[in-house]
Amino acid sequence: MTDTNTRPGPIRLLMVMTYDFLLLLSALLFAAVIPVALNQGEAIQAGNPIFLLYLLMVSLFFYGWFWTHGGQTLGMRAWKVYLVGQSQVAITWKQASIRFCVAILSWLCLGLGFLWQWLSKDKLSWHDLMSGTQLIVHKVDKK
Repeated sequence: MTDTNTRPGPIRLLMVMTYDFLLLLSALLFAAVIPVALNQGEAIQAGNPIFLLYLLMVSLFFYGWFWTHGGQTLGMRAWKVYLVGQSQVAITWKQASIRFCVAILSWLCLGLGFLWQWLSKDKLSWHDLMSGTQLIVHKVDKK
């Protein structure tokens, strides 16, 4: 048996993002219970910057915890995708935070940061480049 690592393709990445988005959405809905309870059960005012920052921090914790504890979110695990450092080691909270922030910027630029991995010669997205991380698909060849 030999181990080979490849870069995930666009369909696999789209599936990982979809799966993780649904999980994150449920985590955010659950996390929103706390501020609503602290507000005597009243809805939080639309556009409340503190509430938005709270949800952003919950999102960072969601991704950061998975990335720093095994290198996989649940969506990544389902599709056999791993997040590793450039030398294929576990990533730190600093790398996870940088990756999270740059990924948001990538989306704000209409996804250009994500598309960059198929446009550049090194096949890394903006958040991979800035955080010193990369996504791999770990395959075991049975020979």
